[in-house]
Amino acid sequence: MNLKEIITGRRSVRSYEEKPLSEEIIKNLIAMGIHAPSGSNMQPWAFVVIEDKEFMREWSDRTKEVLLGQMESNAYLQQYKGLMENKNFNIFYDAPCLLLIYGDTKSPNHVFDCSMAAQNIMLSAYEMGLGSCWIGFAMTLGNSPEIKNKLGVPENYRLVAPLVLGYPRGTWPPIPRREPVIFAWKK
Repeated sequence: MNLKEIITGRRSVRSYEEKPLSEEIIKNLIAMGIHAPSGSNMQPWAFVVIEDKEFMREWSDRTKEVLLGQMESNAYLQQYKGLMENKNFNIFYDAPCLLLIYGDTKSPNHVFDCSMAAQNIMLSAYEMGLGSCWIGFAMTLGNSPEIKNKLGVPENYRLVAPLVLGYPRGTWPPIPRREPVIFAWKK
């Protein structure tokens, strides 16, 4: 598989086999992540690996409660009301691995740097035959003192990229992309 095939073939996976990832695979993915560029070479990323399904289920259930409480005041969230009310829906899609990328806020570029590390990880996962998905809903509680304390994350770190990883159940065609908007091309 060449780089173009990896970039155009990768997509968000929301269904996983009940097969754990080896520690070696997870460490390899993290190693690919830390080869991302970082502003002033600050390398502000830090990682948390969660394979505890019960912990992920509890986090998911609490997140759904919080988001349901915000539906009235947030029109954007209303499109997810059915999912949040579904007791069987898990925001982490029952994936075998949740990889959290936290960024050190001492770096002014921590969001960008950790996002590039996440992209490296997702592309590497696809190349290895794995699926991944960036879980935006996890941001709801991922920076709460309760979650950070349970995970041993220092106060000055912020969750940037919550990624689920695993062996995909099924295959999905690529999603068509719109033509890029180019505002200017000065020659």
